Amino acid sequence: MSHGVIDPDLRRHWERWLAKQDAGARDQLIIHYSPLVKFVAGRVGAGMPSSVEAGDLVSAGIFGLIDAIERYEPDRQIKFETFAAPRIRGAIYDGLRELDWVPRSVRRRAREVEQAFADLEGRSGEAPDDDDLAAHLGISTNELTKWLSSIAATTVGPLDRAIEMGHEPPADPTPTHSPIRALEDRETRGAMRAEIRSLPEREKLVLSLYYDEGLTLAEIAEVLGVTESRVSQIHTKAVLHLRSRLSASGLI
Repeated sequence: MSHGVIDPDLRRHWERWLAKQDAGARDQLIIHYSPLVKFVAGRVGAGMPSSVEAGDLVSAGIFGLIDAIERYEPDRQIKFETFAAPRIRGAIYDGLRELDWVPRSVRRRAREVEQAFADLEGRSGEAPDDDDLAAHLGISTNELTKWLSSIAATTVGPLDRAIEMGHEPPADPTPTHSPIRALEDRETRGAMRAEIRSLPEREKLVLSLYYDEGLTLAEIAEVLGVTESRVSQIHTKAVLHLRSRLSASGLI
């Protein structure tokens, strides 16, 4: 093993797994990397309602960790944690969708905000601010703030993976899936990067600090000098904004 692995026991587990597919070695690797699953699950679950059990997120994430262990090829010179994190997140997202815990009223509001973005940008060619969105939706800005807070937990899904692709280098530079899928991933990544670059500065900054720098919402709030709930709203607004644009371009 390479990539700065120093622990001799961990090195031995990896060698046994890679050479013999030893189930016991795999179990030891799962135990060793379980804190990574808890960390990723904590980031995904931040700000979600209490009805979403942290244990459910971790359980789902373990499947992503197992997939990463089974697919990891150290010869590709990618640190395991870098390779595993997107797969753990993906498994957690899949688990959340299976729970189907988002109320219909919240889903409807998310669609309405996305449509408002599309209508206003189509009309003026410029990104609308909160006042514009609220006026178009026929609600007050305070009510829009409440909408964004309730929608915040519904932004988990395929778009989050696309946002990560737009910010992060691909974890697997020689993917094992089909050439068509690989091409689609590259096209989505390119489109996402272009859309992120054209977002309003504050939305772009929040996404960069969250996905590039790995800051929590609370840490971003300290950087920007606003409340954590406001950062959550900006993040939600940015995701809905991107959904609207990508939907209009036929990418989602």
